[in-house]
Amino acid sequence: LPRFYEKVQALHQDPEASVDNPLLAFSLIKRLHSDWPNVVYSEEASENTQALQEGFQEVEEELPGAEDLAGAARALMRLQDVYGLSVKGMAKGSFQPAASGCPPLYSPEHRAALTADDCFHVGKVAYDTGDFYHSIPWLEEAVGLFRLWQGSREPEDGSSLAAALDHLAFAYFRAGNISHALSLSKEFLHYEPSNQRVLRNVAKYQELLALGRAAEAVPLRRPNGTQLRSRDAYEELCQRPGGQRLPRLSCSYETNGSPYLLLQPAKKELVQAQPHVALYHDFISDSEAETIKGLAGPWLQRSVVASGEQQQEAEYRISKSAWLKATVDPVVVALEKRIAALTGLDLRPPYAEHLQVVNYGLGGHYEPHFDHATSLKSPLYRMKSGNRIATVMIYLSSVQAGGSTAFIYANFSVPVVKNAALFWWNLRRSGAGDGDTLHGACPVLAGDKWVANKWIHEHGQEFRRPCGADPSD
Repeated sequence: LPRFYEKVQALHQDPEASVDNPLLAFSLIKRLHSDWPNVVYSEEASENTQALQEGFQEVEEELPGAEDLAGAARALMRLQDVYGLSVKGMAKGSFQPAASGCPPLYSPEHRAALTADDCFHVGKVAYDTGDFYHSIPWLEEAVGLFRLWQGSREPEDGSSLAAALDHLAFAYFRAGNISHALSLSKEFLHYEPSNQRVLRNVAKYQELLALGRAAEAVPLRRPNGTQLRSRDAYEELCQRPGGQRLPRLSCSYETNGSPYLLLQPAKKELVQAQPHVALYHDFISDSEAETIKGLAGPWLQRSVVASGEQQQEAEYRISKSAWLKATVDPVVVALEKRIAALTGLDLRPPYAEHLQVVNYGLGGHYEPHFDHATSLKSPLYRMKSGNRIATVMIYLSSVQAGGSTAFIYANFSVPVVKNAALFWWNLRRSGAGDGDTLHGACPVLAGDKWVANKWIHEHGQEFRRPCGADPSD
């Protein structure tokens, strides 16, 4: 126990940094879910065993579950993919892209390496879903680290060199590399020579090689995402350091003809002309942002997406969200008035949705999507106020790396700017959806991203944003 305590204390000298660094965040979740119970119930926990176990049982329900740990592992694989990170580098605590010559995307103050057991768990999460594209490099790293430690393991570890070899051998077999699967299986038998299953596998691999026949292999291809066609462009935009800021088209102080903004005009930066995207700096204060986060915190739930006429959870949107009515707090009332003054649009019910507060944690992201409905069966039309004409997205926090908003077809991205509001039109003046607004929330590489979304609908805006003379406008 003293050794385990010293190890944990060394990793978490700065509690906030522990949450910001995705590797430390993963290690923390894993430690609370599996490492700590392994220590508490290990044979080495001989002193005060009953008190230790009773104390653990009191808080067990509040600790991360198996799905939390699997989600954290998938988050690391997502960061690996989107930001082109090498598994070997991540295991060493580095966020260096695999491509040569690229600078680190994030340089934590205290680098924290993953253990062999950590790498094994990430690889096993992929392995259990048949994703050998991801499982092989993570299991390779686990095997390498276990070999470095000469197969030794601590009481909190849930795996061993033998377990890593076993999984890696079968992963290589499924990938079609039978000779390597055979080599790894033979190494496994040094540790468990009487394992009948692996002995049968060795005989099978030898027979296949002797006959010159290949196994039915699964090609090592990255699993397809829901937005496969736009994936390359999305990831290229996400990888640009600090987001890709285009040369400022213009900066100005704006009142929009509203007396509400006369004494404190909005600080507008026009980011893109088509689609029209503007960033309003210092749109809210630090205290307002903290109030909104505090109000939403107790109500956060897993975010959902539209699927036909229903809404459901999806792997391509990983975040938590909550809805705040304007009446919940004077801060929200003031914010709604400010948005109305800025946009010149009618936000009275049912012309706008309640304020949605979203938290993107470890690897949180939202793959490319439209804010407006693209089908008449969308749940958005239940409000009976038409489609979403405009989006106002307010950044309630800063992040250390990642988290940019990438506009795919328009080929630009906007980094997280704390307290700023990003505005764009989802619909053209004709009422048709603007295809150039396809956008995605890049995964948070380091930090904790909070945003507040205000979606405004087209009904009620007929005289505030009238149709143009040109049908294509």
